[in-house]
Amino acid sequence: MANEHLATYLNDHMAGAVSAIELMDSFEAVYAGQAVGRFFAELRADVDADRQELEALMDRLHISQSRPRKVVAWLGEQATQLKLRLDDSTGGSLRLLEGLDFLVAGIEGKRALWIALHAASAEVPELQGMDYERLKQRAVEQRQRAEVVRREAAKVAFSSES
Repeated sequence: MANEHLATYLNDHMAGAVSAIELMDSFEAVYAGQAVGRFFAELRADVDADRQELEALMDRLHISQSRPRKVVAWLGEQATQLKLRLDDSTGGSLRLLEGLDFLVAGIEGKRALWIALHAASAEVPELQGMDYERLKQRAVEQRQRAEVVRREAAKVAFSSES
């Protein structure tokens, strides 16, 4: 399939997934042995499974992964890490909260991806054959799990500042 807009869109989401996985890897390492560390390990595994679904779709559509977009995603993740360190140099609760905000936004973007592809599949037969409802529901479940952790992080971040 030679649809430049679709290739750009899918590559942008692939880059976002790569960036999110790297961020979760770092949080998993920081919180190793704690419940929040296990949360990041589980969420990372789920996001990686979704990334693999996206990769399989791209392969089926003969859309190659954009190396420049992956580099930009990596740079963006490094900038995110720097921003988080500047906001909370102790690596504490604000860094965790802001990192979770970033991840929650990414999960919502992924849900929007599956919704958009499902809608387009009515007009673009090559997009048919994916279980978009299942993928969308997985994003909803990931968002709900992340929200629980994000709210707890907010309580800690803001109570320790007062």
